[in-house]
Amino acid sequence: MEFDAAVRRLEILPDVLPDGPLELMPVLVETGEPRVRPPWDAEAASSSRPAAVLVLLYPDTDGLARILLTERADRGGHHSGEVSFPGGRAEPHDADAAATALREAAEEVGLDAAAAGVRVLGSLPIHWIPVSNYAVTPVIAIAERRPLLVPQPTEVAAILEPPVSSFLPGVALELVEREIRGVRVRYAAYPIDGLVVWGMTARVLGGLGAWLGPA
Repeated sequence: MEFDAAVRRLEILPDVLPDGPLELMPVLVETGEPRVRPPWDAEAASSSRPAAVLVLLYPDTDGLARILLTERADRGGHHSGEVSFPGGRAEPHDADAAATALREAAEEVGLDAAAAGVRVLGSLPIHWIPVSNYAVTPVIAIAERRPLLVPQPTEVAAILEPPVSSFLPGVALELVEREIRGVRVRYAAYPIDGLVVWGMTARVLGGLGAWLGPA
């Protein structure tokens, strides 16, 4: 997908993205029911910890839209080794979710927002992550040019820059079954560079792809 075309769509960003593939939502293998039932945001609001992630699109040398993802370093925590957007927990001095997302991206991958010409377009509704009890705000942004990125090794094992076309409607998904906290679950995931993108990250990308258009 051309970067300029993606920017034109994102500049009229809706408050809520359309749904991506339903298969991205984890279900219990035994019953086929959702692993977490809505309304999870309301139930967790009183105790969840605020966080934000940066959903950053930028052009490559051919003018195609790419998106910034990271493979998390293996630190033994809940999300070790997973593919995610750069981001993390809000700090008291952060002015808002966008400030949190940009600060975390600078810390994790060395993003220089000014040098890359980053412009924040808006935020999406909060996603609650039950395993870590974070209330995560995805912040949508574009960069005028491909940023220079360096992984912070204690946080990031690798930087991934897949084309946005990898998440448009109709792309192939990979079906995964695994045990999470003693429960067997099944979900679809996006295969990227030998890894799989699943969970909240995949659902945001699926909604983004649905908004940007068909493959």
